[in-house]
Amino acid sequence: MTDNGVLIGQAEAPQVLRLDRANRHGLVAGATGTGKTVTLQILAQGLSDAGVPVFAADVKGDLSGISQPGQPNEKFLKRAAGMGLELRPEAAPTIFWDLFGEQGHPVRASVSEMGPLLLSRMLELNEVQEGVLSVVFRAADDEGLLLLDLKDLQAALTWTAENAATIGQQYGNVSKATVATIQRKLLVLEDQGGARLFGEPTLMLSDLMRTDGAGRGYVSVLAADKLINSPRLYATFLLWLLSELFEELPEVGDPDKPRLAFFFDEAHLLFRDAPKPLLEKVEQVVRLIRSKGVGVYFVTQNPADIPETVLGQLGNRIQHALRAYTPVEQKGLRAAAASFRENPAFDTAGTIQALGVGEALVSVLDEKGAPTMVARTLVRPPSSRLGPVTPPERAATMAASPLRGTYDRAMDRESAFEMLKARAEAAQAKVEAPPPRSAREREPEYERERAPRARTRTREGAGEAFAKSLMRAVGSQIGREIMRGVLGGLRRR
Repeated sequence: MTDNGVLIGQAEAPQVLRLDRANRHGLVAGATGTGKTVTLQILAQGLSDAGVPVFAADVKGDLSGISQPGQPNEKFLKRAAGMGLELRPEAAPTIFWDLFGEQGHPVRASVSEMGPLLLSRMLELNEVQEGVLSVVFRAADDEGLLLLDLKDLQAALTWTAENAATIGQQYGNVSKATVATIQRKLLVLEDQGGARLFGEPTLMLSDLMRTDGAGRGYVSVLAADKLINSPRLYATFLLWLLSELFEELPEVGDPDKPRLAFFFDEAHLLFRDAPKPLLEKVEQVVRLIRSKGVGVYFVTQNPADIPETVLGQLGNRIQHALRAYTPVEQKGLRAAAASFRENPAFDTAGTIQALGVGEALVSVLDEKGAPTMVARTLVRPPSSRLGPVTPPERAATMAASPLRGTYDRAMDRESAFEMLKARAEAAQAKVEAPPPRSAREREPEYERERAPRARTRTREGAGEAFAKSLMRAVGSQIGREIMRGVLGGLRRR
């Protein structure tokens, strides 16, 4: 920390991210292994020390080390001394989160909060399928059906297909085949672990904006090493979180320091194959969320991964080394160089390729909000641990979490699934009910008991039985004599 910002590193002069410009967003770019994660860790801890809460996705597991004091080696101590710094091992207050609930507090959102646009992105739906999903959401809302988890959505889809004709008249045509396709894609999402994202208790944004007793901001670290295997799920979840911040937080203008800093690692996944409506939503959120006091920092390999409309809004830029062997990579390199305010002391494009590990080109916003001239900078060493935590250390951090027990147990209150099931059972019971009884059947039982009954004789007298037996015997004898006569006559002929 400096008096008014976060020290990034040392060039000819110290390079400082000003707190009053930290909500103007930023970019941390560079090839794999050039030091992006260390830079992210330095920024996150510096902002935390300044009282700014931080949210960051931990794609490789290395960022979890921010929760433990550092163990400076000789190289780090030498670099700190060259910058005139005293390197004191210190951890940042940390809360671990995990969509799967294995390496942190579970993170949940309701299906209704996610909405049809982001769900369509997550499920990779086409335009027609997205339209049908929007109809399902609208119809469920009008029917008072709460969509909280995936079984609610599956139930609502089944109900929509069964009532397609009626719903289609009110909201637009609904194809049963399209509904079935969406249901199949929901099964794929469940197989990827997406079912764990949806449900209650849902994440409270205030729990991402906490400070500890010393006034330091908590660093919320999302364990994403498993989540990143489902890129659409990862990117859509982070975009949903950004959208929720944008919609829920009040306007604050340009505060002295951000209310929250949001680091979006592997940011290229957000924009890959994104449809135009989604890109427009991202652009809108990035453009307007700074007035809510939130600074968004995209972390990616190449600035070319970010659309121009978004890249132009990122005022604070830290560029680590890039390699340019192919025409596409060379084009990205030129774009990265052109995004900086030129320094006459060196060639920006050539310097980007020559940067060593722990070096970066830095340009930040000054007190007037203008970008500073790009400077080749030695990035300062971190005060917290460089590398992942051990399982016991993670468990100890979670045990000391201020949110322990808040999100750990899932809730399942009555929602669309239960409501539609109850409706179906009531309808089935009505079908299976016996038909109304006639007036005779409705007579009281005692009335029928008193009615006279016809008496039947169940035993025969001895004489009557003997007479019947005699008649049967005579009939049998006569029958036999007749048959003999007839057959005998036939033989004689």
